[in-house]
Amino acid sequence: MDTLTALNTRVSVARLTEPGPSADQVRQLLAAAIRAPDHGMLRPWRFLVLEGEERERLGDIMEWRLLRRQPDADQCARDNIRNKALRAPTIIVAVADITEGHKVPAWEQVLAVGAAVQNIMVAAHALGIGAMWRTGDLANDETVKERLGFADKDQVVGFVYLGTPAGALKNLPDEQPETFLRELPRGRDD
Repeated sequence: MDTLTALNTRVSVARLTEPGPSADQVRQLLAAAIRAPDHGMLRPWRFLVLEGEERERLGDIMEWRLLRRQPDADQCARDNIRNKALRAPTIIVAVADITEGHKVPAWEQVLAVGAAVQNIMVAAHALGIGAMWRTGDLANDETVKERLGFADKDQVVGFVYLGTPAGALKNLPDEQPETFLRELPRGRDD
């Protein structure tokens, strides 16, 4: 698939099943990720590739966090949160390892990792792999970051779920770029 076709036809795939990407495909996805734009060449991206039992360990973290917030959560709620880590055969956790006090502000470092995740999404589509980028409040929890092996200063940018699409892909909206164009406002002196 050529680049423009991949960019123009990519959709998020919410329902994923086995098989997940092969080790070589994961390597290709990460190779695409690290080619993202990066002001200052800080290389802020860090990735955790979770498969098999590692997804269950992520489920443990999710359940632990739920019980911290809702100590009386019933078994159904606990099972539901744990199952979120099992929604796809492979999960790539993308984290911005922030270099503090650098001339490149933290928000630009986070954007660089966001661009890396977008590269993963487009590369996955080009390889025929279904992908869904998720965040949620789990991404902003300091103790979750710690349990994932990161510092408070770092930012989880996304949990990228990868696998084989289960069911039909959603239709792309019929949109034109002109819909999103704006004109520069005239100044007071114009």
